[in-house]
Amino acid sequence: MSFNLPFDEIVGLHHQADLERLKGFRLLDDDFLTKCFEGSNDCTALVLRIVLEKQDLIVVDVRTQVFVENLLDRSVRLDVLATDSAGRKYNIEIQREDRGAGRRRARYNSSMMDANLLEKGKDFDSLPETFVVFITEHDVLGKGKPLYRIERCILDTGERFDDGAHILYVNGAYRDETPVGKLMHDFSCTDPSEMYYGPLADRVRFFKESKEGIAVMCRVMEDMRKQALQEGRKEGMIGSAKRMLAAGKYALEEISNISGLSLDEVKKLQAEQSI
Repeated sequence: MSFNLPFDEIVGLHHQADLERLKGFRLLDDDFLTKCFEGSNDCTALVLRIVLEKQDLIVVDVRTQVFVENLLDRSVRLDVLATDSAGRKYNIEIQREDRGAGRRRARYNSSMMDANLLEKGKDFDSLPETFVVFITEHDVLGKGKPLYRIERCILDTGERFDDGAHILYVNGAYRDETPVGKLMHDFSCTDPSEMYYGPLADRVRFFKESKEGIAVMCRVMEDMRKQALQEGRKEGMIGSAKRMLAAGKYALEEISNISGLSLDEVKKLQAEQSI
């Protein structure tokens, strides 16, 4: 795109590109899914009832893009965090890349939920039952199953440990006429008229075909562009700082001033390079 174009024309081209991009969005795209599920108890309940085979499950609260902070180490952002009428907690994650759905990632999400669900002074027995549900574009566990239910067990007896923590992987490549097969078909659909489940089709149709929904998604894509630009700038700043550290000619304060990184960030890079 030429930067000699008038600003209004550049904006118009971005808008047209966004409209074309929106047509190709699926529920397997996490940014699109989080908008479709935002505040939608019906869509969330539908998915959980199918994958957990609990037809009486009632969702009472849904939040998306939930930041779970770890003050000492790595924090996480959960795609969907839901609560049912019994107080059970559900984290639904969409992963298109296999490496993003690793087993230790599921373990970490589960542990971060636990760490933030128990109030100070509360007994451990009051910790709610939790479910981490990974919906993956491919069969990341490679066994050809529609679902993989992971539970802790007592190896010496074969009994379930029953600590209230559950992990599920849903194979997004699975297709048949079962509820899970139809659900994964819907998650891969770009056209709501071809979807099986009404609540999902209605949400997809709103964000793809209604004036209000399209405006929301265009704002989301604009925010994504800005974030990508900021991340690119940050990478450039880090690269400059690393080169100056490697040269060994500059004081840390000089590197901070030239690169735009904080002094603490420069010190951290220095420590990493010395390992």
